[in-house]
Amino acid sequence: MVVPVTALPTALVDELDDAGLWAKVPGQPDAVSLLRAAVAAPVHAYLLVGPTGAGREEAARAFAGALFADGVDDDREASRHRSLAAAGQHPDLVLVESEGRSLLVADADRVTVEGWRSPVEADRKVIVVDRFHTAEAAAAASLLKTIEEPPITAVFVLLADEIPEEHITVASRCVRVDVGPIPTEVLAGLIEAEGVAADRSIDVAEAAGGSLERARLLANDSAVLARRDAWRSVLDRLDGSGAAVAVLVDEVRALIDAAQAPLEERHRQELDELAEREEVIGTRGSGRRQLTERQRREVRRHRDDELRFGLATLSRTYLAQADLEIRSESEAEKMLTATTRITQAAGELVRNPNEALFLQALFLDLPIVQDRN
Repeated sequence: MVVPVTALPTALVDELDDAGLWAKVPGQPDAVSLLRAAVAAPVHAYLLVGPTGAGREEAARAFAGALFADGVDDDREASRHRSLAAAGQHPDLVLVESEGRSLLVADADRVTVEGWRSPVEADRKVIVVDRFHTAEAAAAASLLKTIEEPPITAVFVLLADEIPEEHITVASRCVRVDVGPIPTEVLAGLIEAEGVAADRSIDVAEAAGGSLERARLLANDSAVLARRDAWRSVLDRLDGSGAAVAVLVDEVRALIDAAQAPLEERHRQELDELAEREEVIGTRGSGRRQLTERQRREVRRHRDDELRFGLATLSRTYLAQADLEIRSESEAEKMLTATTRITQAAGELVRNPNEALFLQALFLDLPIVQDRN
């Protein structure tokens, strides 16, 4: 899917200098430093690797804005290029994303077509390919051909959570830029600067797993600490029985359902705003299908994020038990083995397992904690 963009009139564009542009990528100084240095002599392809919400999308837009503005003598025009790119609305910034779970050959073909189209306003185009890690084999092969024989006016920026082994060849043709999880202390400072209370910012940052996007969502979630405490209580309630596991699974899934409320409210607002626009411009080309598909992906990602948050909480709780002096060596070893199993489970989330069965299998594998203090 190619996301359509419409350039805003100059009068509606905020002034944005180079420093302001890169300030829109907080918590990623190494990535920003590398990309800023690359603007003077860009190569044909870059690969931004890191979790969604940690800043890779913002980094791609900032890089595009800097490329568009590079060499533009008129300060106002350069500012316009930066502002439009930062907002994702520059006509020479093209986002290609899949409509489903995987990046398909049709999506890769769009990358090629867009790359060979002439720039509209800038001297080059920037083609951003989202979720490259989901590319099917044939799609990856198509992208490889395009990147190896690139149009002279195009720069490709691939975004990926990770680099699967089958995509290493494509990755080797790109300059890799790591946009990793934002450290908890840094993330806490960022959301505190945005108005989150200091005594709450660390808890929210820990629950966000390095994602500023998720931290902002959780900042308005009053139940996040209750969910953390619920995951901590799992150790107390496992007794080796299937009945206990069934109850825990139902409770955890209900908590995750409830945690979607802030996201669902944001989605409702987006749909309301879209409906208002459709009343003016009509439904054709309004982007409703793209919006609803993005929202479905965000819900799936939100549930996975909640599970990862819970699993990390559970792992830390087992580690704390392993450190207790009352533990025998064999008991401590059981606790450490549990953390390994939890880490393995977190890795399984990339395969989109059935949520209930996933939790049941994990809880049944975890040891019962005796004499917990």
